[in-house]
Amino acid sequence: MLIRYMGHSAFLIKNKEDIRIVTDPYSPTQGVNYKPIKEEAEIVTISHEHWDHNAVDYVKGNPSVIKKVDKREVRGIKIRGVSTFHDTSEGKERGKNIIFIFEIEGMRLCHLGDLGHVLNNEQISQIGDIDICLIPVGGTFTIGPEEAKKVLDAINPKIVIPMHFKTPSLDFPIAKVDDFLKGIDNVVRVNSSDYEIEKDKLPTQREIIVLNPAMS
Repeated sequence: MLIRYMGHSAFLIKNKEDIRIVTDPYSPTQGVNYKPIKEEAEIVTISHEHWDHNAVDYVKGNPSVIKKVDKREVRGIKIRGVSTFHDTSEGKERGKNIIFIFEIEGMRLCHLGDLGHVLNNEQISQIGDIDICLIPVGGTFTIGPEEAKKVLDAINPKIVIPMHFKTPSLDFPIAKVDDFLKGIDNVVRVNSSDYEIEKDKLPTQREIIVLNPAMS
């Protein structure tokens, strides 16, 4: 599996059959100064209907767009959603958020979207076992560094890839990834936007993989 961090909460995820998923494509406006997404995809997932997460028109091809909490299989990839919130007030401030879980090449990957709260026991049970977690860490609009650590302890993935953090291409008042990394062991800065992993290469201890946004 190839995971490419494009920026903000947008990733390209590609399997060996070249089936491509784009998560939460952003619109490069209003402080999101990443370059426009130019990827082609078969699947696009939208965690919530905010402009910096739902810009489907920037994704090329004719993708299946998934933005509901349900279970489905698209091009051999199983996808399901878990309902959460964008804030700590059960959606009263920013609405709902969908966590998407993908089954790809025998691995289970989840994209937490703009999760705004620590997970409850029911949500943790619905998510289930996770190998790879794409998690927001910037705070203000999502969980911040300390809440992110609690979420990771709850779902216990083998690989963690931070997203939705402050960069020179993002004018949002949120924390940098280094704030999340303080006090954490097993951090790998790959100095790339791409990360490739196979099931038999998953680590036995949790690793934090820090990727550079490709569209900076």
